[in-house]
Amino acid sequence: MANHKSTDRESGTQLMPKFDAKGLVTAIVSETGSGKPLMVAHMNEAALELSISSGEAHFFSRSRNEIWHKGGTSGNVLRIDDMLVDCDQDAVWLSVTPQGHGAACHTGQKSCFFRRIVTNDGVVTLQPTGEAPLFDPKNVYGS
Repeated sequence: MANHKSTDRESGTQLMPKFDAKGLVTAIVSETGSGKPLMVAHMNEAALELSISSGEAHFFSRSRNEIWHKGGTSGNVLRIDDMLVDCDQDAVWLSVTPQGHGAACHTGQKSCFFRRIVTNDGVVTLQPTGEAPLFDPKNVYGS
């Protein structure tokens, strides 16, 4: 990428992603309509380009070190309805419509954010939000 002034990146009309040292930008994903947060992932340049060109969310799996087409295995593809970039272009926000079971999380939950952090008498625990899974991961992924 060409060297651009920060004002071009921060207020211009050209997409100039600011990838971190590992070549990634943060991707925040929410549900179209409700705005409910579904997941947070990362994109490298190829995943960002694939997401833009296909209209379906692609990410970079840091654990597998590869491009990941969200829903490619489960059928829970995330159709992109809108894509925004933050002011310094190091994060993107995808507004999506989940396909398949309607779940964004590999656990079968609609959202990866299905547990609340609570504190009782100084003890911090996680409390389920009470939403039932939309699919059984064992049936979809096999283990």
